[in-house]
Amino acid sequence: MNSAAPSRELSAPGADTTWFVVPLFNEGTVVGDVIRDLRSRYPLVVCVDDGSHDDSARIAAEAGAAVVRHPYNMGQGAALKTGIDYALRDPHMRQIVTFDSDGQHQVEDAAPMIALREQEQVDVVLGSRFLDARTKPGLIKRLVLWGAVHYSNLTSGVKLTDTHNGLRVFGREACEKITIEQNRMAHASEIVEEIGRHQLTVREHPVHILYTDYSRSKGQPILNSVNIVIDMLFR
Repeated sequence: MNSAAPSRELSAPGADTTWFVVPLFNEGTVVGDVIRDLRSRYPLVVCVDDGSHDDSARIAAEAGAAVVRHPYNMGQGAALKTGIDYALRDPHMRQIVTFDSDGQHQVEDAAPMIALREQEQVDVVLGSRFLDARTKPGLIKRLVLWGAVHYSNLTSGVKLTDTHNGLRVFGREACEKITIEQNRMAHASEIVEEIGRHQLTVREHPVHILYTDYSRSKGQPILNSVNIVIDMLFR
């Protein structure tokens, strides 16, 4: 972990009390720009390097993030748990935001989600790519996501429009209550079930998931669709 003390300069809603938790695995090509853009408004960022084989951790640290490293690849769920535990060590933390390291999430969406949580004092705000028309997933991914929504709504009792969206805001009490035991992609459904189990208050907010040339070159949209199906069938 790097030892640099993060700045608490106010630049956006909740900037001095919000930690961004960024799982990181082999994103050295883009993570520096993602972290610099994020920290221009939200200085408190922890990257959890989940056993990367490239220089992702070094680049994230040079961009100003606190960095925690897993000794080997444990999965995104495990990375989120590590990052949330790190943020809970800060007594001033009021909420965390889970944020992807590959450029698909937008700080312009995270800021109003933080403001919404603070204004309405809800426990959780979840991003949804289906509340407006900005996100353009392919047909296969759209069908898989719709299937995941119906499955999760049925099993969790929490009615949502997008259950596998990684842009989320959790208040401190929610962070203390939610248990993430699924290390890999099944953590997305597990989080929704935990929201239902603890009867946490939840709101959704429209977000734009940006499917970039970079993410497409890595095959992420199709791979994530496969992971979601595995999540539903084999949890």
